[in-house]
Amino acid sequence: MVASQDLTLSRPEFYESRRIQLTSPLLHIGSAVSQLNPFEYVQTAKKVYLPDGEALAKGLQTRGRLNDYIRAIEEREEIADILKQAFGEDWQEATDPQGNPIFPEIFIDAKWTEQKITDLRPMIRNGFGQLYLPGSSIKGAIRTAIAYHLLKYADRYHVPNSQRVSEIEKQLRQKLNSGELKSKGKQKFLDDELLMNNLFSNFSLSYQDRAVKARTGPNTDFMRAIQVTDCQPLVKITVNQKGKAIAFNVPIAAEVIVSSHFEDERAKYRASIYAEMVRNVRTEFTLSLDTKMLSWFRHQQGMQLPFQSLDDVLKICHEFAQEQWDGEYDYWQAVKNNRHQGKNLDFSAIREFYEKETCPYSLRLGWASGMNGTTIGWLLNDQLRADIRDTCGIAAPNFEAPKSRRTVVDPKGEIKYVPGWVKFKAL
Repeated sequence: MVASQDLTLSRPEFYESRRIQLTSPLLHIGSAVSQLNPFEYVQTAKKVYLPDGEALAKGLQTRGRLNDYIRAIEEREEIADILKQAFGEDWQEATDPQGNPIFPEIFIDAKWTEQKITDLRPMIRNGFGQLYLPGSSIKGAIRTAIAYHLLKYADRYHVPNSQRVSEIEKQLRQKLNSGELKSKGKQKFLDDELLMNNLFSNFSLSYQDRAVKARTGPNTDFMRAIQVTDCQPLVKITVNQKGKAIAFNVPIAAEVIVSSHFEDERAKYRASIYAEMVRNVRTEFTLSLDTKMLSWFRHQQGMQLPFQSLDDVLKICHEFAQEQWDGEYDYWQAVKNNRHQGKNLDFSAIREFYEKETCPYSLRLGWASGMNGTTIGWLLNDQLRADIRDTCGIAAPNFEAPKSRRTVVDPKGEIKYVPGWVKFKAL
């Protein structure tokens, strides 16, 4: 039986929703744990294995080696020898008494470095242990892009004088001079105090031309009208395209170079860190806008909303990405290749990455987006931005802010990738 035309369900006209394909060369979104202990992963020449803790404990208990594992945890030691003694040379294939793999496929990363990995920084996983991109991370980046847009075009949207860049800079300078920004607690909530609350939450609600009582805060934040779902899990897949097999969502453990530069712009090596990342990302999420809800918001001081549709939102994101892209291009054009502390700091591939004049990406997410990708930093006076960095972060007097960058080394040992850039494509 076929339902009549009149009985079919349709989406309300005031609700706009799109399925968005997200792609990226390389991504890392941090987890609740900043880095793993030595007993929480095992590395070989080609792979890094993260065990299922429960299955590992059961398997070791069956083999009579659980106490050795507990001791390794207490001493923060590696467990490779314990695994070999308990399960033999094929420990990677070991299972617990119920047949569950101790090292599930979703917990295995390709090792992209010949160096010994220390202090591995894990990527976020969902409740099933799968790598994924939280909708909150995407929405947070969108929020920053919108804040930047509002302040850049303050006249267009009638942003109150008390919330414009000049006034924000004035308040920041006062807090710097008073020493208030030396407090980590003050730093944490400064963004909300000076910017986000007044731009996003200083609204009253009006429904059917009648005022609605609502406490200022999350209830009056116009970003409530935008919903972003979590992305589909980043499960490794291989797709045949034009006769060539291409792997997507490849989990890797890679060396990340933290670099800066000397006064003469020669590259300076600062450190190597190791992170779990996803290469060649392809996933989807749903972006929705409740235009009816959006119409309820009335700014207390007459500021206009910067978007009325999802097209507006996506355009704002791309404009913000372009600002970051231009800044990164300038930075890398100035930095000179150099050999420092035994590291060949050849950034030719990074400069080539930024050669396109028009940014091909929609936004920058997660790790390596840094000060300029997660704040309105590009709108601030250069010296003020540097002073904030020197007070709140790692001081680098007389240098631009941010001074350092993170780039990723490929399996051949060459500095090849910049993480975080993503493309959005409406499906």
